Amino acid sequence: MKNLFLVSALFMFVFAFAACGRNEDAPPQQSSENLILSPDNPVEISMLIVTNQVEPAPNNRMAALMAERLGVTINYEIVTPEMQAERLSVLIAGGGVGLPDILATTEIEPRLTEAGAKLRLDDFLDSGRWPNIYEHIAPYRRRLSWTGGDASPGFYTIPNYNRFYGDPPILGGTHFGSGFFIQKRVLEWHDFPDLTDMTLERYFQLIEEFLIANPYTPEGLPHIGFTFPAFPGREWGMTNPPMFLAGHPNNGGVLVHDGIATIYADTEYSRRYFQFLNEMFNRNSEFPGHVVLVDPEAATQSQDMYFANIASGRVLGMHDQRWGFSTPHDSLIAAGQFDRTFVATMPTFDGRAPWYADRDVLNIHQGFAISSTVSQERAELLLTFIDTILSEEWQILLSWGEEGIDYHVGADGIFYRTPQQRLDYDNTTWQQNNRLMAFFDTMPKRQGTLSCGNAFAPGDQPLEFMESLSDYHRWFLEQYNKYTWRDFVNDPPPNPVYYPAWQISVGAGTPANIASSELEAAALIHLPQIIMAGPHDFDALWAAYVEHIGRIDVAAFENAMTAGIQERIALWGQ
Repeated sequence: MKNLFLVSALFMFVFAFAACGRNEDAPPQQSSENLILSPDNPVEISMLIVTNQVEPAPNNRMAALMAERLGVTINYEIVTPEMQAERLSVLIAGGGVGLPDILATTEIEPRLTEAGAKLRLDDFLDSGRWPNIYEHIAPYRRRLSWTGGDASPGFYTIPNYNRFYGDPPILGGTHFGSGFFIQKRVLEWHDFPDLTDMTLERYFQLIEEFLIANPYTPEGLPHIGFTFPAFPGREWGMTNPPMFLAGHPNNGGVLVHDGIATIYADTEYSRRYFQFLNEMFNRNSEFPGHVVLVDPEAATQSQDMYFANIASGRVLGMHDQRWGFSTPHDSLIAAGQFDRTFVATMPTFDGRAPWYADRDVLNIHQGFAISSTVSQERAELLLTFIDTILSEEWQILLSWGEEGIDYHVGADGIFYRTPQQRLDYDNTTWQQNNRLMAFFDTMPKRQGTLSCGNAFAPGDQPLEFMESLSDYHRWFLEQYNKYTWRDFVNDPPPNPVYYPAWQISVGAGTPANIASSELEAAALIHLPQIIMAGPHDFDALWAAYVEHIGRIDVAAFENAMTAGIQERIALWGQ
């Protein structure tokens, strides 16, 4: 039997035995107006945060610590991703009225930047007064700087995810990207089948055979064989699979060949996938009661419904990105239903090499931005707050927690947790009272390796990752002769210089933007009908979808995406 604790080398994990966190010699953080973050100078900061996480409980321990040490109280407006477009449209239409101090959104199209709602930060940061923020963005300044129309060129958003520190950075053992996920219980029932060279046919066969033998959960709920997210902001859960099946990385709505972008919505790749899904949907009648092979409500369900189905243990498989269902995943873990969590598989067409896992990509439009309506003095105070949060002391507090309460430090300098501390960390009720989950989700992070050699997050610490695994998960990994969940996906090749194309803005209100919106609308109109059509209606419905796409100015979108790719190659390839 493999010893799963021999994992340090695999994570390229090296400890530098230096102090981590609080720097006693550092000067107090302050702005040019001497606005010091201190309990003697209490301040309230309003934030709009787009996240699946909930607002902290009133007596949250970490919120109290922030007020005690920094004098800062955060007033939250939490917006779920599916309501983001509507909320931001209201803010933009209001011409800046009602903007909070800090904006933490996740839109791919930077509408707030283009609308002038975000403050340009270049002059502030180039002053050298906020060294942590400057360090955070300096290596990627060119990538992070806005170069589109409607706003002055420059830097507007401090990125929240995938800014890695350390050489090499510690990346952790979880694949948070794309996959056709399958419940571990299904694989156990099949006696742990080989998952290499996966095809759609094999993936659905594994689910269908389990479903026939086990139509209901142990609690008596009808199983859902396969589903996907398709609510606002997550339409790609329904539309992206043909791209991966064709062996391409995640470029959003286009395939990229030699720097040229083309849509794939109307290609044979898409037809083949949705025809197969239609065939699987038409097997639903073979199952009893509300048991289904393909979820008939997938395209119309809300995020809450999607999460509830996964958390109930009913869902056996779905196409999604792992971060996209972290909330129900954590609920399953907290409930001890480890066998109802998921592992990624990578179906492809015609022997194409899978490219589901890419190298973690820096978010360039997502993170903390300061409202353009705040005063100079207020902006400086907000930058001081963000700079303080980017210190290792606060990064550790917000990620690991408080030493002696949430984790311990061994004589060798390695952070570790007790079994109870690990259980608490994954408990959603405990999180609401002891962590700032919504804030943490969107704040700038020093991911990778801290200066003392520890990982940024407990789940990334190799030994902590292994210790955090349940006995079931250790046993499950042993069955596949693997160490981590990343081992189930492809070894990511270097990202292309321009990558990813989905981050490219085509400009609000432009023909390209209109075409992009129309392509999305066409998919939402036609694809659910196509998936759920009778077997003899597929061809006619598919032809109607392709004809609809033919009426859209696809060339405007493809040309804009290609121009963006070429611009990135020219600017970033140097």
